[in-house]
Amino acid sequence: MCVLIALSALPATARDLTVVELYTSQGCSSCPPADKFLGELAKRDDVLALSFHVDYWDYIGWKDTFASPANTERQRAYARRFGIGYVYTPQMVVHGTAQMTGSNRPAVLNGIAQAQTMPAIQIKLRRDAGGVSASLPAKKGAEQASVYAVLFDREHSTSIRRGENGGRQITYSNVVRKLERLTSWNGEAMTVALPVGEQANDACAVIVQSDMSGMILGAATLDLRN
Repeated sequence: MCVLIALSALPATARDLTVVELYTSQGCSSCPPADKFLGELAKRDDVLALSFHVDYWDYIGWKDTFASPANTERQRAYARRFGIGYVYTPQMVVHGTAQMTGSNRPAVLNGIAQAQTMPAIQIKLRRDAGGVSASLPAKKGAEQASVYAVLFDREHSTSIRRGENGGRQITYSNVVRKLERLTSWNGEAMTVALPVGEQANDACAVIVQSDMSGMILGAATLDLRN
């Protein structure tokens, strides 16, 4: 485990999605098993598996080609929420409420099973000539939440020339290229546009996440390749 002490007109699938976030780095030799596992989870139709590449290992010999400070800050925010006082790779966060080592299959699968018992709001994503929009329902008594847009690529195969994984070619699934907070949601019905534009990403997603507990209240995804 790599550890850093610190303290950041097409409908979407109707099935509730459990969100699994993998915090990974091309420069961490402990990450490839978790990257492979995330690829397996990405094939499930009841899971939104996302690969967030972090930048804090770039100094040890290889600069991660997908890393961003925004991904690192999101992971640090989770560290503060979970009270663990550090960030590490590989880490998986399941539905915003549980964290574990990304290669710990039993713990991850148990987290997914528990998350699937939670109620979810139904988000509808729609694509038309004007772009992509997300419709959120009205829900009485809903807690204050943030609405995030995620743009991601389905798969990348990367040759790593230096660092702990030097000489390896690793396949990454559902690689997050952009994460943006769009607005707040407090239970009122609303429609919001996604910042898709002319970007050549494979897919997009909307995640509604509680500001208080961090729990994912709902998620939806849409393929942009068609």
